[in-house]
Amino acid sequence: MSTVERERETLKRMISIYCWRKHKQERGKLCSECRELLEYAFKRLDLCPFGENKPTCKKCPIHCYRPEMREKIKEVMRFSGPRLLIYDPIGWLIHEIKERFSFKQPSL
Repeated sequence: MSTVERERETLKRMISIYCWRKHKQERGKLCSECRELLEYAFKRLDLCPFGENKPTCKKCPIHCYRPEMREKIKEVMRFSGPRLLIYDPIGWLIHEIKERFSFKQPSL
């Protein structure tokens, strides 16, 4: 699985967990607000200038999200990040390793 595909899956899981727990949606379904956020995040990911060398968003030198969307995704990540350990331990481990041990500095 490529880095971008893995990032897409992680985003999808995090937003899904958030929507299920916070917006009381049926598990696996997204409300319109969360669906909009996911589509926006996917669009930003597709346009990322780092491509396969993309760092985690927290370590990225470029902040490509609009301020209001950036706040929303940060809220989702703060809530869902720790819960990934329960719902997707392998995905959580991969994300944590990438977050803590970035081996190369991304360049444009």
